[in-house]
Amino acid sequence: MEANGDTSACNGYSDKQRKDVRVWCDGCYDMVHFGHANSLRQAKALGDKVIVGIHTDEEITKHKGPPVFTEEERVKMVKGIKWVDEVVLGAPYVTTLDVLDQNNCDFCVHGDDITMTAEGVDTYHLVKSANRYKEVKRTAGVSTTDLVGRMLLLTRNHFRQGSAEYDIEKEDSAAKSPWTGCSQFLPTTQKIIQFSDGKSPNPGDKIVYVAGAFDLFHVGHLDFLEKAKKLGDYLIVGLHTDPVVNSYKGSNYPIMNLHERVLSVLACKFVNEVVIGAPYCVTEELLEHFKIDVVCHGRTPIALENGKIDPYAVPKTRAIFELIDSGNEMTTERIVERIISHRLEYERRNQAKEKKEIEAFEALQRQKQTQKAG
Repeated sequence: MEANGDTSACNGYSDKQRKDVRVWCDGCYDMVHFGHANSLRQAKALGDKVIVGIHTDEEITKHKGPPVFTEEERVKMVKGIKWVDEVVLGAPYVTTLDVLDQNNCDFCVHGDDITMTAEGVDTYHLVKSANRYKEVKRTAGVSTTDLVGRMLLLTRNHFRQGSAEYDIEKEDSAAKSPWTGCSQFLPTTQKIIQFSDGKSPNPGDKIVYVAGAFDLFHVGHLDFLEKAKKLGDYLIVGLHTDPVVNSYKGSNYPIMNLHERVLSVLACKFVNEVVIGAPYCVTEELLEHFKIDVVCHGRTPIALENGKIDPYAVPKTRAIFELIDSGNEMTTERIVERIISHRLEYERRNQAKEKKEIEAFEALQRQKQTQKAG
C-alpha cells in the first residue's frame, strides 16, 4: 500500500541526530513514464533519500529483451525525476543484500507487480527473505510494455476524439497480464496534487513559459526544460489538448493522452507548474494571468494556427520570446521510429513478458488458494 508516514523521528533521536533513511529502488527504467515516477514518489515517502539502481543494456537484453533507450539515456531520465537523490548504473538484475549495503540503503522498495529473471526467478527474493523489502502500489494503466504496444498500434486508428478522446485501443487477446497489460489510466485530482510541488512563484521571481505536446516524455524534453528553467526562477509548462496536438502532429499522435502527459511533465524536477489544456496561441491574457517574463520554444518547426497565425506573435511583439537549442536530437517521432524499425523484436518481447507475468500471477493465485485451504 502507498505510505505517507512521518519519518521525522526515529528511535528517539532528534532530527539532527538521526541517520537518514536511505531507500533503494532498481529497475530498467526504460521509456521512463509517470508510473515509474509515482513508484519513486511513494518510495521517497518511506524515507529521506531515494537511490535508484539502473540495469545495464546487456542485463535487460538478457532477461527481457532489448531496451528502447540506451543506459545513458535512462540514467539521465531518472536523474530528472524530482524524487530521486542518487542514481547508480549497473545494478544487478536480482537485488542483493550486498548492493543495499554498498549503497548504505536500509531497504528496497518496488511495486506490487512481479519481476522475474529470464529463468523465472523473483528478482527480489533475497531482500524479501531478509525482511529488507517494502512494497508500494504500482500505477495501473501504464507501463513500458503498454507504451511500446501503443506505438506498435500506430498503424491502427487508436487516436480518438469526443467521448472516446482518452481511450486507448487494446489488442484483442484473451490473456493479458494483470500488471503490464494495456488498461485504462484513471486520472484523479489527488494524483495531480501528489505530483505537484504546490508552490507559487516568490515575489520577484522571473517566470518562464513553454508550451507543447511533451508526448512520451523523453531526454530531448528534459534537456529543453533544463535550459528553459535556467532563463528564470519558475517554469510553467503549457500542455495542449489531444485534438490540438493531433492537428499539428498528424498521424495518430499523441501516443499518451493529456492526463498522462500532465503527470509525466509534473514529475520533472525542472517544472514548477503545468497549464492543463493550454491555448495553442500564447495570448495577452495568458501572459498577464501568470505574469510571464519569458516565453521559449525549441528549434523544432512552429506550426501556424489555421495555417496562417503565428502562435507566438504576442510574446514576439513584447520582445520576450526566445528560441532554445536543447542540444539534443531526440524527438517523439524518433522514439516511434526505433520501435517500428524493430517491430518484430518488440512484439516478441511484449508477448514473452505478458506470458511470464500471467504464469506468475496464476502461480500466486494457486499459492493463495492453498494457504487458504490449509
